[in-house]
This record gives sequence, structure tokens and C-alpha cells, in this order.
Amino acid sequence: MTKIHVDPSHLTASVLTPPLSKSDAQRALVLAHLTGAWPLPLLDEEPEHFLAADVRVLRRGIEALRLPPGPVRDVDCADGGAPFRILVTQSAVTPGAHVRLTGTPRLGERPHGPLFESLREALGPSGLSLTEGHPWPVEIRAPSASGEPVFRVPGAQSSQYASSLLLGCAALYLRERRPWRVEIIGPLTSAGYLDLTVSWLRRFGFTVRESEGRLEVTDYRAPDRTPALPGDWSSLGYLLLIAWRTGGSVERADLASAHPDQALVRLVERAGLSTSPGPDGTLRMTGTARDGLVASGKECPDLLPTLAALACVLPRPSTLTDVGILRLKESDRLEGIRTLVDAFGGSALLEGETLTIQPPTSHPPHFSMDSRGDHRQAMVAATLSVLSGVPLTLTGPECVEKSFPGFWQQLERTGVRLTT
Repeated sequence: MTKIHVDPSHLTASVLTPPLSKSDAQRALVLAHLTGAWPLPLLDEEPEHFLAADVRVLRRGIEALRLPPGPVRDVDCADGGAPFRILVTQSAVTPGAHVRLTGTPRLGERPHGPLFESLREALGPSGLSLTEGHPWPVEIRAPSASGEPVFRVPGAQSSQYASSLLLGCAALYLRERRPWRVEIIGPLTSAGYLDLTVSWLRRFGFTVRESEGRLEVTDYRAPDRTPALPGDWSSLGYLLLIAWRTGGSVERADLASAHPDQALVRLVERAGLSTSPGPDGTLRMTGTARDGLVASGKECPDLLPTLAALACVLPRPSTLTDVGILRLKESDRLEGIRTLVDAFGGSALLEGETLTIQPPTSHPPHFSMDSRGDHRQAMVAATLSVLSGVPLTLTGPECVEKSFPGFWQQLERTGVRLTT
């Protein structure tokens, strides 16, 4: 497997650019498809090599759904959990669609059952056929009609189920002109991502009524213009910390974004850091680290590995709560965090759902990490290298293509030397 050596010994200030937001782009792609705003101008103008792999996967899947009814449509979802779950529902609500979805072994291991069962319960009586391989392919034949206008789904494992179904409600509302709703059973994990879905529905002209555990699409009025896409806050997490270390700044940082990972701006304040917009439209992070962090996986699970990297260079311990959800990502990110902290010479104590990170008393001369094919683990390790000034040997750097294809080029802008 490929290895890359990261040398952060010659850092310089620079303006860093994240890709367009993966989470925002995925929601906007579906809604542009449903409302006739296809293709999305800004996304279409972005260089293909700078688009996150998950965005490219979802765009290909939607393009397949836009074809006239006919032979089975094969869609490879690669390792994209959100694209796969979105496409499952969109396939099920596209009249006459016959879609065969495949993906990586790891994607097949991730939990999807609650989404499948919700679709079968709501659309099965009308003729939906949804069959699973072991684990691939997942084959869907969509019905031409529907019954009771409600999807019921548990909220504990992932908010992606509810988001996927709510986008399905938008499709069904446009087709049938009657309200459709999602009823969430039990507590909801990562509620911020569902809030992001609601925000995009409203920006595209849908009326969404919210009550306890229930969201209903009740109306649609076309907006005056297609909403713009912001920068990716998950990627901005790495770049803002790197810019703090180098004295640089970042572009495309929308402080009004509904993305859950924008919580970084608030969470780092406890450690003594703050962000401020510059006159050129960029965003800077400044301050001196004086304390540890406290963050929850219920609020921003994808941000926790990034915060763990920062925790390794803070003067006091940090606490991450509700960390069990990290085991269900592209890799077991909870173990990934513990491996990173251990490789850097710190300690990570897990007690139930709480992880306490104790930074090392002194930095090692060098550390090594294996990405395990997980894009976030790769970028988090590189971020820690820059934050600490400690050289890194990383196995499997190519996986950053999933969410941030230009990450290594952005790192080189800061003077980091990359060799293989």
C-alpha cells in the first residue's frame, strides 16, 4: 500500500481552500433533480478532480435515475454511506425504476436495515420490491403508486435514514401533491444533519412542518433562484486548525451554515481559540491554547477525530462523549482515534461512551499511522503532524479522494513537504 511522508518543518502562512460542502451538495443535488433545477451550476463548474468522491457517486446515481424507464440501472456507490442511503430511497420513489446498487465490502457491513424496513413498510403494499444480496447487490423495483403517506424509522443509529426518507417525501409530494411525513421513533443521533436536510428543503421552496419526532413536507413553491453551495465544514475543520498553526486563513467559510461541523468554531473557544472574518472574506483562527476540549458525538460525530488531533497538542485533557457512533463509520473511528493518540505518545481512556484524551508530556520525534482506508483518519493524522511540527509516515493517503481530493495540494501550500 502507498505511503507518504509528511514533513512540517518549513511552514508558511497561506490562504487555504476547502471543497464545496459534501453534505450540502448531496442534498442540493437531489433537490435540483426533483425540482427541475438540474444541473447545479456551481457544482457543474467545479473541476471534477476537486469534487468529493461521495458527491461524484451521488451525481452518477441521480443521472441514472433521470434516464427513461427501461433496463436495470447499475449504480456503484463505492464507499459512500450517505449517497447509498439517499439513492435507495430515491430509487424506491421513482416510478418504474429498476435499480441495482453495489458498493465496497465495508459499506455493505454498515447498518442500513432500518431504512430498508421503513421503505418496505410504507411502499411494500403498493408493490415495492427491495432485495438484499450478501451484502450486494441491493436491487430495487419501484412501485407506480403509494399508500399511507408516512415513513416510520428509528433515530438511534443514524440521522441519514430520516434525511433520506425526508428527501423521499419531497419527491412524493411533487408527484402526488399530498403531504408526506417522516415519524422518528426514539431519540435521534446527529440531529444536526437532519436539520441541514430541512434547511435545504426550505431553500429549494418546500414547506416542512416540524413537531416532536415528526417532519412533514406539506407544500412547494419554486424559489426565485437556485441556492448557492458553501464550503465543506468537515474539511474546513482541518484547514482552520492548520491555518491557526501557520498564521494563514481559509476561504469559503460560511458562518451562517447549518452544517453540524461548524460547531468547531464554538467548541475551540473553551481551549482558548477564536475565529474572526478578515476583510478579504476569509476566516482566521487565533489565540493561545490554554485548556482541553469537550465535545459530543451526538452533535458532530464527524468532527470528533479532528478535535482529537487538536486535543493531542493542548495543555490539558479533553473529553469526547457519546463516542460509540464512531464505530459505525467508514472505519472504526473510535479505535482510529485511540490509535492516533497512542502513536503520538498520549493516552486515550475509554469509559463507557466517554473518551478522555491526555496529551503527551513531550512530542515524539516522529509518528506513523495507517489510514485504514478512511479519509478522515488520513487527514486527521496529517493535521496533527502540522499542529505539532512532528513528521508523519502515513499509509494509505489516497483515501482522501472520498471527501477532499485536493487535501494534499492544500497542505503543500503551507510549506509541508510530501514525499513517497
